Amino acid sequence: MPQLAAAAHSAPTAPAGRPRATLAVTAAATAVALMNYTAPMLTLPDMAAAFGTPASARAWLLNGTPLGLAVLLLVAGSLADAHGRRRVFLLGTLTLGLTTALGAFAGSTVTFTLARIAQGAASAAVLAGSLGLLAQAYPAGRDRIRATGIWGASVSGGIALGPLLAGALSLADWRLAYAVLGAAALVTAAVGTRSLAREERLPAAPRPDVAGAVALGLALTALLTALTLGRDGWLRLPVLLLLLASAALTALFAAVEHRGRAPMIDLALLRRPPFLASTLGALFTGLAVIGLFSVVPALLQGGAGMSPLGAAALFLLWSGTAFLAALQARRLAGRLSAAHQLALGFVLSAAGVLALLGALDGPWPRLLPGLVVAGAGSGLLNAALPRLAVDSVPPERAAMGSGANNTARYIGSSAGVALTLALVTTGPDTALLVSAALALTGGALTLALGRSTPASPRRRAGRRW
Repeated sequence: MPQLAAAAHSAPTAPAGRPRATLAVTAAATAVALMNYTAPMLTLPDMAAAFGTPASARAWLLNGTPLGLAVLLLVAGSLADAHGRRRVFLLGTLTLGLTTALGAFAGSTVTFTLARIAQGAASAAVLAGSLGLLAQAYPAGRDRIRATGIWGASVSGGIALGPLLAGALSLADWRLAYAVLGAAALVTAAVGTRSLAREERLPAAPRPDVAGAVALGLALTALLTALTLGRDGWLRLPVLLLLLASAALTALFAAVEHRGRAPMIDLALLRRPPFLASTLGALFTGLAVIGLFSVVPALLQGGAGMSPLGAAALFLLWSGTAFLAALQARRLAGRLSAAHQLALGFVLSAAGVLALLGALDGPWPRLLPGLVVAGAGSGLLNAALPRLAVDSVPPERAAMGSGANNTARYIGSSAGVALTLALVTTGPDTALLVSAALALTGGALTLALGRSTPASPRRRAGRRW
């Protein structure tokens, strides 16, 4: 691709040193962003009661942040590649702190959702910038595998700690969790300002792809609205019209990206099997895993009658297992390619979800095996996705690879949340079966594409580490 080769000469210069500081700061900011993302899973019942949110609109209380993430991640990736990953990362971390603290003072469903969309936009800058910084700080090979594994573990750790923090603080006031997370993001931004090495940037950077972002945002909003309204009937005219509008806007987005001078995503990358495996793997992770487990804590409070802290403790079993599995997943890198690791993660996730059938209404001990197995699968997914995201694109487009991967993940999670909330009206087992089917589909697709994905550096080297 000539345009990518040309960009290699003008990409931001990588920071020369302090890779451990880069890893520590980016992992901490990512964990805070994911804690903020998952906190509403536990506070949803209290928030809905405080705002008077009807059941049909509760999906928006959860979907504000993933909507902002999905729409802005590709823009953030492009800006990070052009203007500097450090600059975009720190701006995102600072904005995340401010908007999260402001969200604690929201007084209605609309204002809280808008605050969450802003938090999602800020989190987009954090995630795209962080993986771009890691790609600069660590060369391909063992060090990058270790760094992306730790970063993936910070994703799982943030997912685990967010509901636990929210559950503990909700005993006093559900708003406290957002005030604490806002302060943590501001502290991380201050530390990053001092510890992250500076980098050069393009003297004349391309303008952001505003048209592409608007088209993608409208397409996703139409899709989420259709899935939210679908709980009252999938064949109603408004739902069908919104689905058609989403499809048309998605086609418009593709056309804008194809013709634009500085697109958010180079569509030619979709012809690369590793990039396609990374993107589809992220999409089905959101649909099958994040979408379901975003709703599980609320289901436990409603169906099993658990307290917020009890639901958080059970959720921690799933997310904590994911954290440990992500940390240990690097040991598989010498035996499995990232795409094959994704397929294994999907299979374990599906097996764990199927073990939850009939158990979400209690008693809670029946949940334990399924949560552990599903958590192990989620950890493998979280470790493999960032590695495949940065390895599947040229080095000068590492932030674009990160942005595309995370965009697909949060498009999937937004749709997954809305779909799960619609399906649970017919019973939680329906949502579990659909989640398992989606996970197996994702595993099959990534396994098929994995045949064209290069082996891991360890296997190519033909030696043991």
